Formats: sequence, structure tokens, C-alpha cells
Amino acid sequence: MLNKDQFADNHFIRTIIEDDLKSGKHEAVQTRFPPEPNGYLHIGHAKSICLNFGLAYIYDGLCNLRFDDTNPEKENDEYVNAIKEDVEWLGFHWAGEPRFASNYFDQLYDYAVGLIKDGKAYVDDLTPEEMREYRGTLTEAGKNSPYRDRSVEENLDLFTRMKNGEFPDGSKTLRLKIDMASGNINMRDPVIYRIRRTHHHNTGDKWCIYPMYDYTHCISDAIEGITHSLCTLEFEAHRPLYDWVLDNIPAPHATRPRQYEFSRLELLYSITSKRKLNQLVSDGHVSGWDDPRMPTISGMRRRGYTPEGLRLFAKRAGISKSENIVDMSVLEGAIREELENSAPRLMAVLNPLKVTLTNFEAGKTQSRRAAFHPNHEEMGNREVPVSQTIYIEADDFAENPPKGFKRLIPGGEVRLRHGYVIKCDEVVKDEAGNVLELKCSIDHDTLGKNPEGRKVKGVIHWVSAEHAAEIKVRLYDRLFTVERPDAVRGEDGEYLPFTDFLNPESIKEITAYAEPAAKDLPAESRWQFERIGYFVTDRKDHSKDTPVFNRTVTLKDSWQPK
Repeated sequence: MLNKDQFADNHFIRTIIEDDLKSGKHEAVQTRFPPEPNGYLHIGHAKSICLNFGLAYIYDGLCNLRFDDTNPEKENDEYVNAIKEDVEWLGFHWAGEPRFASNYFDQLYDYAVGLIKDGKAYVDDLTPEEMREYRGTLTEAGKNSPYRDRSVEENLDLFTRMKNGEFPDGSKTLRLKIDMASGNINMRDPVIYRIRRTHHHNTGDKWCIYPMYDYTHCISDAIEGITHSLCTLEFEAHRPLYDWVLDNIPAPHATRPRQYEFSRLELLYSITSKRKLNQLVSDGHVSGWDDPRMPTISGMRRRGYTPEGLRLFAKRAGISKSENIVDMSVLEGAIREELENSAPRLMAVLNPLKVTLTNFEAGKTQSRRAAFHPNHEEMGNREVPVSQTIYIEADDFAENPPKGFKRLIPGGEVRLRHGYVIKCDEVVKDEAGNVLELKCSIDHDTLGKNPEGRKVKGVIHWVSAEHAAEIKVRLYDRLFTVERPDAVRGEDGEYLPFTDFLNPESIKEITAYAEPAAKDLPAESRWQFERIGYFVTDRKDHSKDTPVFNRTVTLKDSWQPK
């Protein structure tokens, strides 16, 4: 369930909104989340979703989901459907039906015709190379295109013919006539239409000219009555163009949108470039966009992250104009904190060591019931069965223990979680000296109570070999070994391929044993394996016949870069 305390507070955008509402500039808040459907959403989008939908929720307004689909070569319905699923999974609902910028192509074309009639747009024949040459640099003004002074009539004729498919792809563009000497390069007669014969996922083959993002986005905001158009800081230099377009077309809505920028999220030990994420998928470095090592929302969901945990992370990451560089441990900490309260417990042994209970007696040696969560009775409880052979973690036994070791040692005692105190009487080894088995005795007077006359400090988890569920466990870790894998330079000063820093130990699959309750869990069921970490049954591969658990996060932050 959402509540208004779950979202970032005391940031500058909330101050702007509150001032706008108080002054009467706006009667209500209307935001939008406008992804381009050219890939799956990632952790940076999750922050933006929480901001845009969260502000609408806080101020009892509305938030649109709009697909800015102006680049048909890279867009498709798979991405559209994945984005809708991700937004809903995060707990948000958009106003009305999803919007598409392509739904406005007729209006955008009409506005372009109006700009031509007003002498504010012209058809240009410069090639992309020539256009770059004419554009100038950050320190030198650009120069006017030789086609800039075409008549209105000629421009209207050429633009109509562009629309009708009379010219080759890339041979002509429609540009705004603003100022080639502007200190802001974005204002130097930007292109607003190009010829591109490409099938569009939404409009099919109706169009062979497509509007540019900067032209489309501001008009889409205006058509939809957006009040606060929020984007990341790289669009700050585009805001004068956003305003120029809206100032020079007939107002399509009584509410005039304004653009506000905030810093984009940079998550260390990760990447958030769709192009590079696509490369990971295309080159087979990961199993897909939803690989649990990916920073995509679908990948994090499959990893076992929760919507509540991601919303908590977005709140902690905050909203500002300063750099928003966040360590992976902050994300993992938010997920861990949320799961601590919401995930029921089970015992599982990942690196099993056989233990034979030499004085086990059927009928005398008893099992106990244990709660699924120590603080939530409503989660219920289960029987924790015991048999003559049990498995413990190999790391919970040491022949030559380090100082402070409180687990099982030769001749020592330890309590089995939810069970008896046992004593290690014999260590069975192979010819090479490897420990194969422990033979232990039970103190039958210690079920549910402390032994008399002595203290047993250690408690370890275990499972009954006779009753255990055999499970597949995928141990996931961070995908990269360096903080900024796409920002490492070699000796020649050039950037090294980010794939050079993939973590070879980012996934390991093992066979493990869990309590029998693990046999009957549905997919996407989150659990804490006691003393180990948080795990989730895989969305795709888990079944009752073959239980598959993905490690979401360890109990503590113990990761060290290799």
C-alpha cells in the first residue's frame, strides 16, 4: 500500500509545486512519465517513476504514462508492454489510457505547417555533415544555411512533398528558424522533422517523416495539460527550445507546462545506459533484459527486490540538482531493510556437511513448530522435522577454530536452531583428510530450554536429510568489479570497454537443501534463509518439481570488489 511518507520530501520541486498551488498558478498537479520504448526500464527510471507518480499522488493530482515513440527503428511493442508492467509492479497507476507521442503526429504536423507559414521554419537540403559544419562550435557562432531564406510557399510545397514520400531518406529536413549565433547550440536552427521510411509500431507505414524528440516532447506536454514537466539535468540546455516551441504555436491547452530538471541517478558498480544494457543482452553477457544481475526493473524484480524496497531506495537517493552518485550498498540496504520485515523465514543449507545423530530415537527425538517470522504471528508456523541424518553448513564446523568461533568444534556443543543442543563426538575423514561426516549426540533435555549447568553460545541452522527439499540456488552478485565500468581509461587515455570489468563471479548455481516447506512455494515467493540471506523463487524457472531460488541480497553487506 502506498502512503505519502514513502516519497522524497523537502526537495526543490515540491517547493515549486506548493508555491504554484498556493498562488493559484495551477489548480491541480498533472505530471507524466515519458519513456522511449527502445529498451527495458532501469533503476534510474524507477527513481523517475517514483518522482512523477509520487508527486501526483502526494498532491492528489494525475500522472500520465506517455511513450515518446519518435524513433521507430529502435522501438517495439515488447518494450511498451514491459514498461507498462514495470510501472504497475512498482505500485503506480496512470491516468486514463497510456498515451503515445505518435498519437499526436497529425497535430505536430499541423503545428509545423503553421510555423512555416509564420516564417519560423524552413526545409533544408544540407547533408548531416554540412549541417555540423554550418552549426559552429561552443566558442564559434554558426552560419546560416543557404536554404534558410526559401519562401514560405516553397517551404510549404517541399514539406508537403516530404510528407508524401517524394524525396529520399535523409535528403531534406525541416528546421526551426531561430538564431545560428545563439550561445546555446540547441537554438541554432534545430531540426524538427527528418525523412525516414521505417515501419512504426503504432502508426504503421502512415508516415515517412518523423518529428524530433525536442519538438515532440514539449507539444505532447502541452496537449496533455501537463503542469510540471520533470526531466534530468542533461535536458537543462534544451529548456529554451522547449519554451520557444510552446511560445510560437497556438496553445493546445489552457495549462502551460514548465520544465524542471533534477540530477540523474548514477549507481556505482552498475550502468544505466540503454545502449550498453542492450549490448550486454545482444552479446550474451547476460541471459536477457530480466537477468537478475541487470539493473533493469524486470531484472531486479526477478532478483527478488520488492516494489516497497525500490520506493524506499528512491526516497533515500533524493531529488536535487547536485550529483546523485549512490553506492550499490544503499540500494541493497533498502531492499534488505524492507525484506527484514516482510519476508518469512526458512532454514536452508547451501554447503552441506553430513551429521549423524548417534542417539536419535524414533518416538523420543521430537520436532518443534517454529514461527515463519519472529515478529509476525499472522505469517503462521511450520513443523521443523528431525531425522537421524541432518545437514549443517560446512562453515559451521572447524577442527582448528579461529578465536571467537562459536559454532561446532570437536568435543564442543552447539544448539540447532529450533532444535536440540548437540555435541560433536567424532570427525570422519577421507584419506586426504577432508571432513566427510560428523557424529554427534543429542542432549534430549534441551528441546526448547537451556541445558543445565552449562552455557551453549552457538546456534546454527540445519535441515533434516530425510525430509529436506533439494533446491537449485543461484548465487548472484554485482555484475561489475569497478565503481564506474564505463568510465575507466587505459594508458592511452581512451575509455576501456565496460565489458572488461564484468564480474566473473556474478553468478554461481549450486544444489542445496531446504526445509520441506520449500517444496510447495509459488514462483516469486520471497524468503529469508536464516543466517544466510534473502532469496526468491524464480519467476520463470521455478516449479514444484524443480525449486529454483535466486539470492536477492545477503543478510549483511559483505561484498568486496575483486
